[in-house]
Amino acid sequence: MAIFNGLLGNASQVNITEIQRDFAQILAPQEKIERAYKLIRDMFIFTDKRLIMVDKQGMTGKKTEYHSIPYKSISHYSVETAGHFDLDAELRIYISGGSLPLKKTFNKSVNIYEVQAVLSQYILK
Repeated sequence: MAIFNGLLGNASQVNITEIQRDFAQILAPQEKIERAYKLIRDMFIFTDKRLIMVDKQGMTGKKTEYHSIPYKSISHYSVETAGHFDLDAELRIYISGGSLPLKKTFNKSVNIYEVQAVLSQYILK
């Protein structure tokens, strides 16, 4: 079922042990991944120190952008839920000193409330 959920755009939680090993080269010493969500090819990784947004690019997905955001740098965020005609939900993350937010679009089947609850948990620590 997890394969079908990924294909349909559902965010799914992934095995932390595998992700810790797969992303070891971009983690700081003693940094721990606490939660991770996969959305088809992209990922949201919540560590004990920062949010890492992984954006697979291109047809093959070999080119990857890692966007690292320390929780203390997030000034605020907004969530726009999906409507009847607009089928996508959006998450905008505003970074201190930046003028434009980072924007991520989610399929209507993604529980945007769960993603924002996890983000709130880390920002408000």
